[in-house]
Amino acid sequence: MAKPSFLTAVRESYDTVAVDYVERVPPPAELDPLSRAMLAGFAELVRTAGPEPVADLGCGPGRVTAHLAGLGVPAFGVDLSPKMIGLARSAYPNLRFAVGSMTALETGDDELGGILAWYSTHHTPPRWLPAVFAEFHRTLAPGGHLLWGNFVGDERLTPTRGYGRPVSYESYLLPLHRMIGLLEEAGLVVTARLEQEPVGRSKRPHACLLARKPEKP
Repeated sequence: MAKPSFLTAVRESYDTVAVDYVERVPPPAELDPLSRAMLAGFAELVRTAGPEPVADLGCGPGRVTAHLAGLGVPAFGVDLSPKMIGLARSAYPNLRFAVGSMTALETGDDELGGILAWYSTHHTPPRWLPAVFAEFHRTLAPGGHLLWGNFVGDERLTPTRGYGRPVSYESYLLPLHRMIGLLEEAGLVVTARLEQEPVGRSKRPHACLLARKPEKP
């Protein structure tokens, strides 16, 4: 598979904003109560299912990875930005972090007990989402869980600045029903959904989806 061209813009942009991102984005403890509850529920599901590791894809500086680890989850982080991974390794030296892309994960088939995609798929052009979700399905163990969270809408955003710095990435907000359809087309079964209107610092509607890879017959 050819390397998607959008990855360069995302990697370079987040390398540029990495330090500012840490200063401006609130830690998991400051999330709204329902988002924290979804993370806690996901952690309980993957702990109960078995000992397989959980990948935090698009982990950024690793704070949500560390939050999952604090909830008893064997979590590791993957991010496209080497600068973000450097910050994560410095802040959480006891956890594992790697540079990588969710379009082509360096993980074997059926290896993961869970995947967290927490506000990390919106820079992916919609035509690439089936490939990303196919990777989720491939790497999840049968019975493994996915927690996806992001802003929702029907809009393509082309910002020139982010977190106070120049950026070149684009963002794609999709309706929740389309995200559900894409996950189901990839073979994942959506088991729970949460939709929220803008609250607190958030200026856009956002949502969470829990999904599961079916057990083998």
